[in-house]
Amino acid sequence: MPDRRLTTRARAPLRLGLAGGGTDLSPYCDLYGGAVLNVTINRFAFASIEARDDGRIVFAANDLDRTESFGIDDDLSGAALALHRGVYDRMVADFNRGVRFGATIQTNVEAPAGSGLGSSSALVVALVDAFRAHLGAPLGPYDVAHLAYEIERLDLGLAGGKQDQYAAAFGGVNFIEFLAGDRVIVNPLRIPRDILNELECRLVTCFSGVSRHSAEIIERQTASVRGSDRAAVEAMHSLKSDSIEMKRALMTGDFDGLAAILHHSWAAKKATAATVSSPHIEEMFAHALAHGAEAGKVSGAGGGGFMFFLVDPPRRCALIEALRGIGGDADPVVFAESGCQSWRLPCPR
Repeated sequence: MPDRRLTTRARAPLRLGLAGGGTDLSPYCDLYGGAVLNVTINRFAFASIEARDDGRIVFAANDLDRTESFGIDDDLSGAALALHRGVYDRMVADFNRGVRFGATIQTNVEAPAGSGLGSSSALVVALVDAFRAHLGAPLGPYDVAHLAYEIERLDLGLAGGKQDQYAAAFGGVNFIEFLAGDRVIVNPLRIPRDILNELECRLVTCFSGVSRHSAEIIERQTASVRGSDRAAVEAMHSLKSDSIEMKRALMTGDFDGLAAILHHSWAAKKATAATVSSPHIEEMFAHALAHGAEAGKVSGAGGGGFMFFLVDPPRRCALIEALRGIGGDADPVVFAESGCQSWRLPCPR
C-alpha cells in the first residue's frame, strides 16, 4: 500500500491535432476506422493530490480560481468541478474498494478553456495518473488513456473523441488508429531529429481570442455520420486519408507536401460542420496567409480556440508579429516528447 502521507503530482502535455481530427469520433471510427496524426507541445495540465487529516474532500481548479469542499460522506454529484469529481469517484471505486479518503485535489492548465489543444482530456489524464500513483494502481499508458476516455465520455457524458487522451498519455508525435470494438493502436513516429527540428521551427500557434464549446460541433458531426450525410462522411474519409498522407510527408521531410495536405485538410474539416469556422477565424487566416503562412488549420473541433500555421522559418517572427498586431496571441511552438508523468514528495506541514 503506498504511503498516502506523500503528495502526488502529475502533468500531461497538450497537443496539436495535425490531421485526421474528427475521425476518432463514434460512430465514424466504429464504422470505418479512424486515424489521426498529432504532436504534444510544451503546455501542460497539472494535477496534485495532497492527503488531509480532517476527512474533507477539496477540489480546486487554480487556473479558474474555483475551490469546492465536501465532507467525506457528502453527495458529490453536484460538484461544479465535474472532471475532478468524476476521476475521484471512478478511481476510488475501482482502486480503493469504494472507500473514500480525505484529500485536496488541485489542478492547473496552461491554456484557456475551449482551447482546442485537448486541455480537458489532458487534465483528466493528469488526474487519473496522479491517482494511479497515489493508490498504487497497476495501469500503463494505454490503461490510463482508456480510463480517462471512459470517465469523460461514459461516466460524465461529455461529447468528444479519443485522440486527446492517448496523446496526453503517450506524448511525442503519434499516428493513432481507432478501430471498431474500442480498439486503439498508438504508433509513435520515429522522425529523424533534423526533420523534427525543422517542423518545430515552422509551426506557429495563435489563440483566436474565442473560447469555444466543442460539444455542439461534435454533435453535428456525429449526427451527420449517423444520418449517412454523404458529403459529411466523404469529408471524414478525406480527413483520414490526409492523416495517412501527412504521416508519409512528415517522415520524409516533404514540407511542401505537408503544407498542401494541411491546406486540403482544413477545407475538408470545414465541410464536416458549418460551425467549424467563422468570419473571425477566416479573417485571421487571411491575415496569416498574407504575412507568410503557407497553410494552417484550427486545432481541435473548431469554432475558435487555437489555430496553427506552417511558415518558412525565416518568416516566422514576422508572422508572429503580424498576428499579434491584430490581437492574436501568437507564439512559436516547442514540442513535448514525453507523455504524462507523475511523481511523489512529502506533504507540506
